[in-house]
Amino acid sequence: MTIPAAAADLAPSPAEPLRHQVLAALAQHRIATTSQLRQMLRPEGTRQLLSRLLNKLRADGFADFAVLPDARRSRTNVWYLTKEGARLTRDLPVLRGRPPYPITSTTAASMKTPHTLTAVRTHLAFAADARRLGHEHGPWDWTPEVSHFIGDGERLVADAVMHYTVVEGATRRKLRAFVEVDRSTMSSERLAVKLIEYARFFQHEAQPVGRRRQAVAGPTWLRWYPIFPRVLFVLTGATRARLEHRISDLQAMVAQHHLVTAFANEVPLGAAVLEDIEHDGPAQAVWAPLTGGKPRPWTAL
Repeated sequence: MTIPAAAADLAPSPAEPLRHQVLAALAQHRIATTSQLRQMLRPEGTRQLLSRLLNKLRADGFADFAVLPDARRSRTNVWYLTKEGARLTRDLPVLRGRPPYPITSTTAASMKTPHTLTAVRTHLAFAADARRLGHEHGPWDWTPEVSHFIGDGERLVADAVMHYTVVEGATRRKLRAFVEVDRSTMSSERLAVKLIEYARFFQHEAQPVGRRRQAVAGPTWLRWYPIFPRVLFVLTGATRARLEHRISDLQAMVAQHHLVTAFANEVPLGAAVLEDIEHDGPAQAVWAPLTGGKPRPWTAL
């Protein structure tokens, strides 16, 4: 694939030029602000570097932006790929094997912006913590909107699947997590019901069709994950008291629903406030275990 690029658009990288990385990041994360792209791809770089590159991509017809509808803030552009930009990214190595779900219009971008930008904020909190601690978690270790069948014609759609490698000396521990981002726009009960969907996915086994036998026995999640990912709820968009009530409702679902109780005995479950993980870092004791107990780091749930 050939993507026109001026030498000024390129930055040193062990993998891909910055221009390609921006295209791939927009394909991966759907929408992002200029500041978020800088934090994601060049945390030590300048905002001007990303701004120039994004404006060049827009001039070339590969990207476009919508303006955040918030009169209290200075003008903030949220960037997304055009159809042509989405087409180009299909051949980028970092995106091979990943289904494209691009947002390719201003209308679609405006509808998806609040939730998508909150999910990117969550990813960036983990990425910043990983850099600080010497762990590994980059732009391609966060896959939004991952869907799995859970039976009866229904699907579980996780807001994101996170891959994270804890590095401690010569020891490397690979962790995975389903991440649910809650902006307090749905009822607390509806949020808690999401735990039932995860419990159903944990137990779901595909049924053979006719006389065809399953090649591999066991739950369907083993096709994608060697160990079932922990489930992390990240809450924001309400007062502290209301967020704590929502966490309590998640804990009540674990305690009262037999399917979720059994699930929680096998899989770590936790919830935290987004502003806490941004301020303190997700590796700090800011996560409430949904089985009860004192707050702890997400890696210790």
